[in-house]
Parts: sequence; structure tokens; C-alpha cells
Amino acid sequence: MGKVSLLIGFGAGYVLGAKAGRGRYEQIKSGTSKVWHNPRVHTTVTDMSSKVKDKAPAAAGSAFDAVKSRVGGEDLPAGAHRGTDGRLHGDTSGYGPGGDRLP
Repeated sequence: MGKVSLLIGFGAGYVLGAKAGRGRYEQIKSGTSKVWHNPRVHTTVTDMSSKVKDKAPAAAGSAFDAVKSRVGGEDLPAGAHRGTDGRLHGDTSGYGPGGDRLP
């Protein structure tokens, strides 16, 4: 994800700071639009998004297990619970610690 973020940041900086003029901006915008509206890109984004949503609670539980093993104790933070498999799981309701809906 670091390379993608870097490329997006570089692209945005170039577009915003370039002295190439409106023509070059429109050319970049057109190319970006073609890529974004490609059905394969949308399929990949949808697949990756669902994978992240599926794996995030388990990853949070694993991270909490790792921290707990180093610190000790069983005080679970709000939103964490121990599942029937004995592993820790995060809250999947979509609400953050302040009660606001997460994006």
C-alpha cells in the first residue's frame, strides 16, 4: 500500500504544482479517468475492500493477543471480545469508540 500512496501523492503533487498548463492537466485527468472506470479496476477495488473488511477483526484480535502476551492480563478494551475459538476479536459493528459511525 505504501507504493500506491506514494504514486497517488506524487501524481497529485504533479497535477497541482505543474507548470505544464491546462492541456497537460486535462491529459492526465483523462488518463486517470480511463483507468478508474476500467471494470477490472472496480472489480479489484471491490475484492480488496471485502477482503480487508473480512480480515480486519481477526488482525485486530491477533494484534491485541500479541500486546497482551507482552504486557499480561486479560483486561479487554471496549469493543474486544473473546470468541468461541478462544481468540480475541474486534467489534465489527462499524462504530468507533466515541459511538460515531466509522467511514
